[in-house]
Amino acid sequence: MTERNRLRYAFDKGWQALFHDLDIGVQDVLRYAQLPLDLFSRQPITMNGAEYFRFWKGLAFVTRDDPTFSLRLVQAISPETVGPALFVAFCSNDLNTALHRIAKYKPLVGPLHMTVDQSESQTQIAFGSVLPDDRVPENLIIMELAFWVHVARMATRAPIIPKSVQMLFEPPERETHEAFFGSSIILSEFNGLTFEAKDAAKPFLTTNQAMWSILQPELNKRLKDLTRESSFKERVRACLVEILPSGHYSMADVASKLAMSSRTLHRRLKDEATTFQAVLDELREELARHYLGVSDYSSTEIAFLLGYEETNSFYRAFRVWTGNTPEEIRSSA
Repeated sequence: MTERNRLRYAFDKGWQALFHDLDIGVQDVLRYAQLPLDLFSRQPITMNGAEYFRFWKGLAFVTRDDPTFSLRLVQAISPETVGPALFVAFCSNDLNTALHRIAKYKPLVGPLHMTVDQSESQTQIAFGSVLPDDRVPENLIIMELAFWVHVARMATRAPIIPKSVQMLFEPPERETHEAFFGSSIILSEFNGLTFEAKDAAKPFLTTNQAMWSILQPELNKRLKDLTRESSFKERVRACLVEILPSGHYSMADVASKLAMSSRTLHRRLKDEATTFQAVLDELREELARHYLGVSDYSSTEIAFLLGYEETNSFYRAFRVWTGNTPEEIRSSA
């Protein structure tokens, strides 16, 4: 089975909000890309590599009268509108750290590979396709390059200007794109950016080590699961991770998210020798231990993150799972 057919990439819901804010008709994009028109109502939203590129080509078609749309899209991005796999960039200590982190987790968000070459004088990044027969759509490349300049500027609150900007193609409205980057665009044999070492090492004002400590284990798990077929239990677990803090995480809630009946969900978990309650308890215990070990969250805050309305309920459950109180586990961590 080819790479494009085997791997499915999660399309973060934050993009939907951005498309709405920028008045993009997503249905028109999906229609042009020959993708299911109900794709954005599914949970989770996933595409294989070929479908992912077709989506971006569809977006290029729909925005063909706005040759600088990729720049507008990037400028609308904030830490609140990106998913965990991109949010870790803003959590980083500096641009170098952010680039290395995202290069590692890039397979989670699309069929692109990202290389980072850091030296004493500069840091260079380059992007390419993991699909042997498909080039990365030009609007997606522009978005990727502009995203990193935007992140550098937003996270440092400084007017970072890349040392050089390389593209395999002639960008539309070159002058407008060069004005955004602050550098001349060089037609090159690769798509990439080069930053001065001092800019790449400039401290991020958005750094958040506690959030990084929370996100890292889940991202590592997703990366490990990407190259194998996920079990149904893992799909239920992934759904629960997303909806637990909302307080609406019953079997019916999860079944609805997965577009099936509660009876079907129960049966499929039974086929894997487990139950909904067992998956929920296992996830809650794992997350509770993680929060206690790497964060300063209080027991009340952890209880909320795990979907408990009352802290006492969390305490009772935690003692059943571990035989200890949360404070005892934290003090021994």
